[in-house]
This record gives sequence, structure tokens and C-alpha cells, in this order.
Amino acid sequence: MIKSELVLRLAEQNPHLYQRDIENIVNAILDTIVDALSRGDRVELRGFGAFSVKKRDARKGRNPRTGEEVAVDEKTIPVFKTGKEMRLRLNGKA
Repeated sequence: MIKSELVLRLAEQNPHLYQRDIENIVNAILDTIVDALSRGDRVELRGFGAFSVKKRDARKGRNPRTGEEVAVDEKTIPVFKTGKEMRLRLNGKA
């Protein structure tokens, strides 16, 4: 499912709201999550999961085409861990 499909599904479930308002709400939620992660905060949505950031140290990698050693810079990556309720629903136990 892509963001536009999510907006359409929410619009179908909430016919009293305008689609553009739903799109603004979805964008606001996602922007808030991104802003929190960029500050290094953890975002937890009970029953859904938790977003956090993880730091990967600089390392030496290899170019797969040439085999040449390449320096890989330190980076911060987003990490998502599913919540208990989501895991149970995905495994058909809820």
C-alpha cells in the first residue's frame, strides 16, 4: 500500500471528511515521525510498533564490481520494531 492508497482507504472509512484534509493529516503524522527521528527521539505507537534510529559506525567496504576497498561513512538509519498486537495479528493469533 502506498500513501495515496492509504489516503483513499481512510477517505472511504470517513466519508464526512474531505480527502484533502485526510491527506494533510497523514502528511502531518509522517512529518512528525520524521522530525522526531531526526532529533534522535523514539516514536512508539502502541499496538503498531516503535520507530527509532540506530548509528552505524564508519567501516571499510568493498566495491563488488572491482573488489577495491572503499571507505563507508558513519550513518544513522531508521529502525522499526513491530508491536506485540501487530505481531499477533500478522500470525493469525488475535
